[in-house]
Amino acid sequence: MQKIIRFVKKYWITFCIYLAMVLAYKYIADNKLFGGYLFPPVKEVANSFVENRGTLFLNMIYSFQLLIPAIAIAFSVAILVGTILGMHKKIRGVVYPVIYSISVIPSILMSPFALLIAPDFRSASLFLVVYNTIWATLFATINGIMTIDKVYLDKAKTLELNPIEKMFRVILPAAMPSIMSGFITSLRGSFVVLVYAEMYGAKYGMGFYVKKFAEYGLYSQAWSGFIFMVIVLVIVMQLFEKLKNRVLRWTLN
Repeated sequence: MQKIIRFVKKYWITFCIYLAMVLAYKYIADNKLFGGYLFPPVKEVANSFVENRGTLFLNMIYSFQLLIPAIAIAFSVAILVGTILGMHKKIRGVVYPVIYSISVIPSILMSPFALLIAPDFRSASLFLVVYNTIWATLFATINGIMTIDKVYLDKAKTLELNPIEKMFRVILPAAMPSIMSGFITSLRGSFVVLVYAEMYGAKYGMGFYVKKFAEYGLYSQAWSGFIFMVIVLVIVMQLFEKLKNRVLRWTLN
């Protein structure tokens, strides 16, 4: 009971904001503002959830089949490259400007090249999501390792840890707050490119679902897909926030 009370005290304003958004939508839909087509009645949107729940979850699965491998690849490459650059000043001085100059190119501008060079659309989409996801984690890894307190490294030297033990028991744990912060930022960016890729060429996916019904003028289905996508992405972000808190449970915050 105490947990419920604390939860309500913490989030009651948040719930009020969401309620205000729903009521604002209902007012617009009931009064047929903006032509009355773009904002169908709340009942129609709710019915669309029920009628298309199977299709919604199917498209979610297809989105995750692209998103999960892309995140795994981006995270692995970012940790590997970021660790090398963070630990070696000479290599960092040569390679960092190149990486930085590439990272400022928006992934959307890379999409025509990816579509022409990749063997299929899935590979192109995978590349775009990886490209957009990798940078925040990479730079966070470099900065996290560069700013490690030398006291930790001195203690590791005193304990005579071998390079592997030093890496996994000292360097990476010390840099992990920065790495996880960059990874969460990367994750948010990956959703943007995922939806963009699905809207322009995919046959399945949450972004494809919304775009398809919006083009057909079936806005109740488009809104149900949009709301479903937002709910799924919020849940995914919260799960990764829980993972971050668990990984960083040894920190003060």
